[in-house]
Amino acid sequence: MNLSDSQTGGGVPRRVSAMEAVLTHLRSAIERGDYAIGDKLPSEAELCRTLEVSRPVLREALRALQTMGLTVSRTGKGTFVVAATADDPTFGDYAASDLMEVRRHIEVPVAGYAAARRTPEDLDRLAHLLARMESETDTTSWVALDTLFHLTVAQAARNPVFRRVIEEIRDALARQSAFLNELGGRREQSNREHRAIVEALAEGSEHAAVAAMSHHLDRVETTLTDIVRAARTPLEGSTER
Repeated sequence: MNLSDSQTGGGVPRRVSAMEAVLTHLRSAIERGDYAIGDKLPSEAELCRTLEVSRPVLREALRALQTMGLTVSRTGKGTFVVAATADDPTFGDYAASDLMEVRRHIEVPVAGYAAARRTPEDLDRLAHLLARMESETDTTSWVALDTLFHLTVAQAARNPVFRRVIEEIRDALARQSAFLNELGGRREQSNREHRAIVEALAEGSEHAAVAAMSHHLDRVETTLTDIVRAARTPLEGSTER
């Protein structure tokens, strides 16, 4: 599968991974009707052979298809198509649209409260997390730090209810973060947005903190929308195994 350039939300070209190319190919085939609702996808062995990719790459793409709501995996039976178009990805127990709605109503005001109530210890913890995120290269580790970052901002608001809400959706946040980083290449942009949030909290500016968190969630939602509406391009020969 030849890697090709893709535009990010900010219009900057980036390299498309083998997993993204496989996902694009399979998603396009489903949306064209090559695989109808109720159809079973070819076996993993057959898809690996046909698409010339490794099994780990294929399995990542299949997981992404399921997150998008296009397929369902049935143990011992295979992967089946359950929808013809990807409208609203699911992260754990929550649809992306529901998760974003709650995040806007919780995390934006939380950032304002955190700016007014944060302690020096809160700022130290956030600065430490930010430094680790900016140096982390492993996606799984970065995602864990990402969710911990948002939980720490909620803790800085000094309201245990806010923290409990973020803890409740923590798994969904992690799944969403991994999805956006695998398919949207958002890690560096997220790091910049997180730094803006920390700087606003350090300044004690409620207005700046609310604006920074709002911008962060705007970019998350934009990337989600871009992924769901991504242009369909045919799969080419593979060079990444």
